[in-house]
Amino acid sequence: MRVSLLVFTFIGLAFASFAAKAGEYSLVIDRHDVDIGGRHGDMIIVNGQFPGPLLRFREGEDVAIHVTNRLKDDSSVHWHGLLLPGEMDGVPGMNGFGGIAPGATFTYHFKVRQSGTYWYHSHSGLQEQEGLAGPIVIDPAKPSGIQAAHDYVVMLSDFTDERADDIFRNLKADSGYYNHSKRTAGDFFRGMGKDGIGATLRDRLDWGEMRMDPTDLADVTGYTFLVNGKSASANWTGLFKPGERIRLRFINASAMTYFDLRIPGLKMIVVAADGQNVMPVPVDEIRLAIAETYDVIVTPKDGKAYTIFAQSLDRSGYARATLAPREGMEAPVPPLRRRAQLTMADMGMGSMEGMDHGSMSNMDMGGMDMSQMGHAATNTKPKESKSPAEEEQAPKGWGAGFPAGEKVLSYGDLKSLTPQKDLREPSREIIVHLTGNMERYIWTLNGKKFGDAQPIELKYGERVKLTFVNDTMMAHPMHLHGMFVQLVNGQPAARLPNKHIVSVPPGQSYSVLLTADAPGEWAFHCHLLYHMASGMMNKVVVARMSAEAAR
Repeated sequence: MRVSLLVFTFIGLAFASFAAKAGEYSLVIDRHDVDIGGRHGDMIIVNGQFPGPLLRFREGEDVAIHVTNRLKDDSSVHWHGLLLPGEMDGVPGMNGFGGIAPGATFTYHFKVRQSGTYWYHSHSGLQEQEGLAGPIVIDPAKPSGIQAAHDYVVMLSDFTDERADDIFRNLKADSGYYNHSKRTAGDFFRGMGKDGIGATLRDRLDWGEMRMDPTDLADVTGYTFLVNGKSASANWTGLFKPGERIRLRFINASAMTYFDLRIPGLKMIVVAADGQNVMPVPVDEIRLAIAETYDVIVTPKDGKAYTIFAQSLDRSGYARATLAPREGMEAPVPPLRRRAQLTMADMGMGSMEGMDHGSMSNMDMGGMDMSQMGHAATNTKPKESKSPAEEEQAPKGWGAGFPAGEKVLSYGDLKSLTPQKDLREPSREIIVHLTGNMERYIWTLNGKKFGDAQPIELKYGERVKLTFVNDTMMAHPMHLHGMFVQLVNGQPAARLPNKHIVSVPPGQSYSVLLTADAPGEWAFHCHLLYHMASGMMNKVVVARMSAEAAR
């Protein structure tokens, strides 16, 4: 059944407008055919919209959200980044929540305890890839110091007309199914000419022994990238008058795509990360991990159009939108930058001379693929070949490819706007190795799939240090439900930034501090959807206070 998105959008806005007055909200989950630039997909829609409608709350508001499931399968809605009771978190199998059965309605009820930019999505099967997602904006209880004439949500997503179950099946059958950029014999001979036969052969043997490919940056390609549900050709537009301040709330609601985001001609001032206010950071570009949100302020001085340009990490496509004084204006769209190629240095191994691969005890990566997930294609399948010149000039390394002199946001730049309340030293450290077996397309934590691993048990009120050690050639955006962590990034303890997503680059480690102040069972997983589905998940259990302890 073909749907008129215009009609359904009107219905969705009516839902949201009515709900906002009453503190009650209604979401209806259904499935319809959606047309994105000529590509048709049997997608999940919410209140007739794809993606789902914006939910706008106010800090301190007591909300009731009635979710009706009209699908043939169980469904759920998880409120990503929100602090709430465990039974309202929306993860089937945790805290007694069994999901929402077909034809049933479940009411989520909780008090809104924070402000900022967040989003919601399904936590059932692969429904997130199929469209069950939407933005959340929470206005602060008191006026914010961040003033802007315009406030726009810019939600990025990756659309495919391929069924999510089919994608997962293809990856399980062949982890390199979507890698169309594998190195060839010609690349080997060009490497010999440049680096000599010894270095080239050693490089090939190193990669072969680990059963990886340095060109494999994305598990999935062929996506169409969207901004607020619109393709690059549809060109979502935000209006302004010259000199006005604009707040842009960027949400990466993709299933599998990292984006490199910039607005040529405009400096972005980062004012919030994962919904939490940070001290302003002027940047030219942001690498946006899956499920992260960043709020930025821009101030266009001229009466011309500006392109919001978000290219996938693997450079197979881009999302594009426009800021302009009036509808119909456009700015030039930058060309895609060259695709980066991984190196052994990404694993902290340099040339790996003399390395004993058998000692890589935490790297059960048989055939482990890649380094980063950026996926995509705007409206067409990605090119399946590269020229020798492109191969020769490819930037080397996971973090490569940014122009010299350009300021790219780093985690080290983030500094909490308000002081942290808990400055205790952690009582213990929990090390989590990010691991995988690519030949079988199984992703794991500490070498164990979800269901095989013991939950991480914390005492209520305990202060712990979590250290993520990435033993793979991909970045993993790690997400903990129910609680913020403080990212150890070199800032003073009182100013460590709060995060709910921590993107751990290939071969690197990050530490975070956590105060276990939310009793219940909390999902803890990689936010690359097919990684989580294949096992890269665990459960954090925070022991509830006893009656005696509560007194």
